[in-house]
Amino acid sequence: MKIAYPYLGPTPLPFKSMLETFGNEVVVPPRPSKRTLDIGVKHAPEFACLPFKIVLGTFIECLEMGADTLITSGGVGPCRAGQYAPLQEKILKDIGYDFDMLIFEPPSKDLKGIIKNVRYLSKGTPGLVIFRQIQLLWQKIKLLDDLERKSHQIRAREVEKGKTSDVYKDQINKVFEANSVREVNLLKKETMEEMDSIPLDLDRTVVKVGIVGEIYVVLEPASNLEIEESLGEMGAVIDRSMFITGWTKSNAILDAVHMAGEADIKKAAEPYLPEMIGGHGQDSVGHTILYAEQDFDGVIQLAPFTCIPEIVAKSILTKISAEYDIPVLTFFLDEQTGKAGMQTRLEAFVDLLIRKREKKEAAAG
Repeated sequence: MKIAYPYLGPTPLPFKSMLETFGNEVVVPPRPSKRTLDIGVKHAPEFACLPFKIVLGTFIECLEMGADTLITSGGVGPCRAGQYAPLQEKILKDIGYDFDMLIFEPPSKDLKGIIKNVRYLSKGTPGLVIFRQIQLLWQKIKLLDDLERKSHQIRAREVEKGKTSDVYKDQINKVFEANSVREVNLLKKETMEEMDSIPLDLDRTVVKVGIVGEIYVVLEPASNLEIEESLGEMGAVIDRSMFITGWTKSNAILDAVHMAGEADIKKAAEPYLPEMIGGHGQDSVGHTILYAEQDFDGVIQLAPFTCIPEIVAKSILTKISAEYDIPVLTFFLDEQTGKAGMQTRLEAFVDLLIRKREKKEAAAG
């Protein structure tokens, strides 16, 4: 088999290592580009959202590179994403591609299917080896998440513009090359010390900005036009509402044993949105309230154009913004979104937050 899967943040290479250990050939998906999106737009239904188009374009690029087996996720609930995998499979086969698709549904919906897919991919690999490889994959992704969090905290104060991003990318490569959990654990201290060695201007005025929204456009820089780097370089310390490990714990591990994750977020959202409406709409509401209570200066909502859960959330966030006195800026993203226009809006937003912070500090002191 020549296996491929969607591109999402810094995770493609850790998955490659695991699948190769099982004896598979892996076609690493290219980082989504304008070509990727153009291909997806060409073959996707008009109503489809940005993540659908990017993933579809990625699958076509991978099939062109020789992939014959595609791995993707399923879903349940009101969000249309649960139907995307079979729709993408039909589109690709109608175009003329010959391949197999393995769909990983949520554990609470199809645990047997997950086990079946893992056995198929592992090709008779002993259970202990499978467990160790999954454990290694988890530790790598966890460290990658921690490094990304660290970059979000220090980029706003870096003395040399772009230094944080350069060091972060170097540390990612070290994590990819680790061959055991022990090596990953040894890397934790080394990589964090490397990040801590970046010269910072601790006297610089910075603001705290929370990022909420739909998972794909929040996690994948190619879909949000590297918004986190842009904000950091403008002087914003970022706190992102979700990372792959946190999302997996709440929506896969706890879900598998029928336990609710992120209870504090759902509780915060309850007065405004007491029910799960699909996607991450309820999370966007809850996280925004928690950010306001934690004295964040502002919140940015990222959503694919036509994403119904985030459209509902946006209407509520307008009220929350007024009641909690926290500015909220929403970006609905599609193939028409341009970086220059986003940059202009971000600069104005960060300038507003800085002036608001300075005024608040002056009044307090």
